[in-house]
Formats: sequence, structure tokens, C-alpha cells
Amino acid sequence: MSRQGTETALGPVWITGAGGLIGHALVQLSSERSATDLGTISGGQGCSIRALTRGIVDLTNFAAVDRLFTEEQPVGVIHCAAISKSPACQKDPANARLNNVEVTRHLAALADSIPFLFLSTDLVFDGLRGGYLESDPVNPLSVYAETKAEAEQIILANKRHTVIRTSLNCGKSPLGCSAFNEEMRNAWQLGRTLDLFVDEFRTPIPALETARNIWKLLTAGQTGLFHLAGAERLSRYEIGLKVADVCRKQNPRLMTSLRPGSLAQYQGAPRAPDTCLDCRRIEETLGIKMPLFSTWIIEQMSQAG
Repeated sequence: MSRQGTETALGPVWITGAGGLIGHALVQLSSERSATDLGTISGGQGCSIRALTRGIVDLTNFAAVDRLFTEEQPVGVIHCAAISKSPACQKDPANARLNNVEVTRHLAALADSIPFLFLSTDLVFDGLRGGYLESDPVNPLSVYAETKAEAEQIILANKRHTVIRTSLNCGKSPLGCSAFNEEMRNAWQLGRTLDLFVDEFRTPIPALETARNIWKLLTAGQTGLFHLAGAERLSRYEIGLKVADVCRKQNPRLMTSLRPGSLAQYQGAPRAPDTCLDCRRIEETLGIKMPLFSTWIIEQMSQAG
């Protein structure tokens, strides 16, 4: 990766999907990484951050990506970009596969000799039991989950690369519509009532905590497969109740209407009932504890007061 002249700066760490929730959080937190930390990525020398959005380069335009990669010579890639809305993937499987599998395959090949961290999902599991370890077999039920599971295998074929499975992420996105708490708030602002399952469980996590631990994995040189999610097993309905409390605190006139529902009455595409992740591996590797969603909610309530 070296260039002519000892004074020339090395290439950056690419962050794809920088306009999304986790990508934006990674960019926000990049200033927390010291020159020493970033130096571990680039062989002891400093490097910068390159926040990539669709406006900068369309990742499905492989020729354009090739040109940019050759020009910038990144020293690492954190790949957050994806078609992540399950209904959109179900409606257009070919587009989902292009963006979630083929784009990943192309980027991973370009980054064959450098660190590459790929964001995946807890939905690669069928949710029949929950508490999933990294060693548990996957069984995706949706097109979105299928594309992520396929992309995982591409990444894990390279021992220099890393897959990070996460769950529902909360927080503040650049456009105010990417985090699940923002989606709920926006629906209530439109006067909608949310129907939320009491028997579908996830392990939600603040996006800033996801991003902070992604940086830790990268700078520590950790590779392979990791689960990175919150410490609480909560139903969709329980999550909705907690988000509603915050929204009412922030705007007392907002009508936060929600109804409990059950997967037993659900008629749509297959849904995984319990995809909660066991995160002991990353906790032991990094010497951390996964955060509590309830703690994040309390912090939001405090800020609203």
C-alpha cells in the first residue's frame, strides 16, 4: 500500500453506507480513535477516514468503485451499505442480491489483503430458540436474511476479514428515519397506530455502541465472526412501550398509539420469533459488557427533560 515519497499520507479507512445509522455513527466516533489506534490498521502509520455515500460512488457501479479504490488505496473497509428493509428485499430479490451480495463480493475482492468488516444481522437465524452463538447454524427466513447469510460466507472465506452480526439499532440518523425509534416516532407523527408483536424478541442496541465496538474490533485486529447486540431480550411490543415513553416526554402532545399483536395471527412473509444474540465472545475478546437498551432509554428521557 505504500506510495512514492515518504511524506505521502497512506490511504483512508473506507466506511460505506456513511449516510445510514451505523455508518454515520462510525464517522462520528472516528475522532475518538487516536493516531496510535489508526496506526495499527496501517502498519504503524497514520490514516484518515473516508465516508462513502451513494452521492460519492454507487457501489453497484463496479468500474467506478475500482477506479476510486485504485486512486485512494484504502487501508481498511467497514462495509455498512445494504438494502436493509426486508419488505424492499422481498419485493425485488434481484436488487437485494445485487446490493447485499454482489457488492459485498466485489468490495471484499478489492480488499483481499486489508481488514474488511462486514455488517450482518441476527435475522440469519430462524428464531426458533434465541440466545444464538456464532457457532450456531443459520437458517434465514426472508430474502434480506438470505442475502446477508450468503454474503457472510464470502467474507468468512478470507481470514483477514470480519463479520459482525447485530440486531435492532437505535439512535439518531442523518435523515431522522433509519433507526427503529425514529421510524416509530415518525409513524406516530402521521397519526398511525403501531401493531407490535408480544412474541417476537430482539436484542436492541444503540448505534453509537455498535460503532464504538466495531472500531475496537478493527483497531485490535480481530477477525472472524462476532455477535454485537444489546444485553436485553425484549419483545417488539416492550420496545415500543419504552420508545413511546421517550416520545411523550419529548413531545407531550404526540399521540403514541400502539397495539399488542401476536405472530400467531400474522399472515405475511415468514418472521423469526426470537433472534436474540449471545454476545459473550465479543465481550470476552474486548473486555466489555453489552449495553442495556433500558439504560439508553433513560438517558434519552433525561435529555428530553
